[in-house]
Amino acid sequence: MNSLFMLLRLPFTRLLRERFGNVAMIWALTASVVLSLVGVSIDFTRANAARQTLQNAVDGAALVAERMADKPMTERSAAAEQYFKGSLGDEDGATLATISVVELPGGGHRAVATMPVPTTLARLVTNHDFTVKVSSEANQEGTDLEIALILDVTGSMAGQRIIDLRTAAADAVDIMIRADQAPYYSKIALVPYSATVNPGSYADQVRGPITAGAPITGATWKNGAAKAITGVSKANPVVITSNGHGFNNGDFVRITGVGAPTQLNNKIFTIANKTANTFELSGINGGSYNKYTSGGSIQRCFTITCEVQVTANNHGLATNDYAVITGVGGMTQINNAANASWQIENRSANTFILRTAVGINYGDYTNGGTSYCTLEGCEYLRLTSASNAIRVYRVSTCATERTGVDAARDTAPNTAPLGRNYPVASSPCLANTILPLTSDKAALTARINALTATGSTAGHLGIGWGWYLLSPKFGSLWPAGSQPAPYGSPHLRKIAIMMTDGAYNTQYCNGVVASNASGATTSERINCVSPNGDAFAQSAAICTAMKNAGVSVYTVGFALGNDTTAKNALKACASSPSQALFPSNGTELRAVFRSIATAISQLRLSK
Repeated sequence: MNSLFMLLRLPFTRLLRERFGNVAMIWALTASVVLSLVGVSIDFTRANAARQTLQNAVDGAALVAERMADKPMTERSAAAEQYFKGSLGDEDGATLATISVVELPGGGHRAVATMPVPTTLARLVTNHDFTVKVSSEANQEGTDLEIALILDVTGSMAGQRIIDLRTAAADAVDIMIRADQAPYYSKIALVPYSATVNPGSYADQVRGPITAGAPITGATWKNGAAKAITGVSKANPVVITSNGHGFNNGDFVRITGVGAPTQLNNKIFTIANKTANTFELSGINGGSYNKYTSGGSIQRCFTITCEVQVTANNHGLATNDYAVITGVGGMTQINNAANASWQIENRSANTFILRTAVGINYGDYTNGGTSYCTLEGCEYLRLTSASNAIRVYRVSTCATERTGVDAARDTAPNTAPLGRNYPVASSPCLANTILPLTSDKAALTARINALTATGSTAGHLGIGWGWYLLSPKFGSLWPAGSQPAPYGSPHLRKIAIMMTDGAYNTQYCNGVVASNASGATTSERINCVSPNGDAFAQSAAICTAMKNAGVSVYTVGFALGNDTTAKNALKACASSPSQALFPSNGTELRAVFRSIATAISQLRLSK
C-alpha cells in the first residue's frame, strides 16, 4: 500500500514544483511592474509638492522684483533670486534650481523658475529626474496711497532698538514708495514722537505765534545824574547842602565819598523838606557825627533799595507780572538763570523796575538784552510744580494736545490751535521733526536714518499727528505736493502705521507735563492734571475718530512683553485684529513692517 502511495505521490509532487516555479516567475514580473507604478506615483506626488514649494518661492520673488521697480534691473533680479533661494531652503534639488526675472512691457514683472526633483523608485522605469517649471507675474493695483508712518523714538528705544527701527522703517518706505508716480501716486508722511511731536518750521501755524520779547535799550538803578555835596550838618535831622540838586521830597538817594562824617557813605536815605539847595535826610540824627570835612556825592535811585529800572519800549508787562531777562551786556547780573524771573513793579509803557534787583551791587549796563513775559503764550512760562517749587520753562517748537471739543478731532489749527510745549529737562522737545506727505524716498530715508531716541511716551500725540498729516483740514499748512487729498477721493487709501515700544505715560496741562503723568519727575511737572485725561484715553478717542474719518490704522507693538495695557490699546486702535502686530525683536519688527508695506502697496499676482 505504501509503495503504491509513493508511486502515486512522485508525479504529483513534481507537478506542484513546476507550478510554483511558474507562479514565482509570473509574480516577479508582475511585482516589478507594480513597484515601478508605485514608485512613479510616489515620485509624482513629490514632484507636485516640490512644484507648490517652487510656485510659492517664485511668487514671492516676482513680488520682490515688483517692489523694487525703481531699482536697476540687475538689483531687482539679484534680490528676487536671493528671496527665491531662501524660500526653497534645503528642498531637494534647490541647489540646482534656476530663476529668471523680466520686466513686462505694460508694467509688472514675470519670474520663471525650474527645479529638478530627484526620482527614487521611479528609477525602475527611467534614469531621468523630474523637472518642474513654474512662472508668476506680479504688478501693483491702481490706487493712490497716503501713508503716515508714526514712529516711537522715546528713550526706551535707545541702542539696538532704534537701529532696528531705522532698518524696518527704511524697508517699508522702499516698498511703499513706487518708482512710477503716475497715474497713481504713493506718498508717506513721517511722524517721530516721544514726549512731544515737533512740527519744526510749522510751529507758529500749528500752535499759534509766541509773544515776542521786547528789546532792552537801557538798565540802571541811577535816576538822573549824581550831585555834589558841599555840606553836612550835625543836626537832627541831618541837612545836606547840594546846590541845585533838583531832588523832591520822598526821593530815595544814596550817598558816597564823604570825607566825614563817614556814617553817611554807601547808605540810602529818603529826602524831606527840600529847598533849592538843601534837603533833610528823613529820620537821621547827625548830632553824634563828626564834623563835615569835604567831598561826597549823592545819587537819586528809583526805589528805596536802588533797584534796577529797565527800558524796553512797548514791553507789554504789567505790575506784579514776572519777566525773564536775557542777553544784557555789562549789567549781566540781571540776566536770569534757570527757574528764575524778576517780578515787575512801577511799570510804564516803556520802563519797569526789577523788584529785588539791587543795582548798586551790579555792573553798568553797556548794551543789548531782551525782556520776556512769562505767561501762557509767552517765550517763557512761570509756574508752580507738583512739588510746589517755582519753575520757569522756555517754549519750544514742539506741540502738545489741544483741549475742549476739538481735542480728538482734525479741526484745522487756525480754528483750534494745538497746545504749546514748555518742555522739562527729562522730556525735551524732540529734535526730529515731522515730514509732510512726500514721494521723495531719499528724503524719507535720510530722516529715518537720523532718528534719535530720547524722552517719555506721549502716544496720543503721535497718533494725532499721523492723522493731521493725512487730513485735508490741515492741508493748507503744507507745500502743494504734500497736501492730502479730500476724504473719499476715488482710488485713494489713507493709512496710518502706529509703532510703539511701551506704555503711554505723558500728557499735558498748559503745555507742561501734567501732574498725573509719570513721564517726568514730580519737581518738573506742573501742579495741574491734564484736562483731556491720560494719554491712553486720549489715544483711544483719536483712534476712533480717525478710523471714522476713513483712515485705515495698523499698530505695531515692539517688544511689549507682558504689557497688556499697551497691547489692548493697540488692538483697539487698529482697524482690524489682523492689523495689530506684536514683534518681539528686531528681526520680527523688520518682517512686520515689510508685511504691512506689502499689504498696503497692494502688490498682487496677476498670473
